[in-house]
Amino acid sequence: MSTSSMNKDTEKRWKIIRIYALMSVIAVAVNLIYTQFSYGISSDSMAWMFLYPLLGGCLFFLLLGVLIPGVFQSEYYRTFFNLHNFGIATLTVNSFLTGILEIAGTASTYTRMIAIAGWTLITVGLIILAISITETRMKIRQGDGRKK
Repeated sequence: MSTSSMNKDTEKRWKIIRIYALMSVIAVAVNLIYTQFSYGISSDSMAWMFLYPLLGGCLFFLLLGVLIPGVFQSEYYRTFFNLHNFGIATLTVNSFLTGILEIAGTASTYTRMIAIAGWTLITVGLIILAISITETRMKIRQGDGRKK
């Protein structure tokens, strides 16, 4: 791997981390604003929704880039990336929706289905990433480290 591609990978990783950090800040701001207009009623789901982008985005991609440096070059990285991002977004929106329903004093069975869908997207994304990393390492061991 060349130095320029490693620099591009580092730039991509930090861009992703900054975006997720911004999403965490926005989630905190949304919670604070919504709490102001909810007549003193708060919701744990809404209060903690910032953790999905913070832990599932910032921390995850920070560790991913440190522990597996060439991960951004793997064959199915984009598929994993899209599934993971959509899963994090689904869980964050679900937490927001659950918070709104809790503040309103009601509940819905759909929030559980949405949470299952979010975790499924993340799980499938991680499986695809693991398969891609394994295939990439097998190609390197076989001496065929060229990209097709």
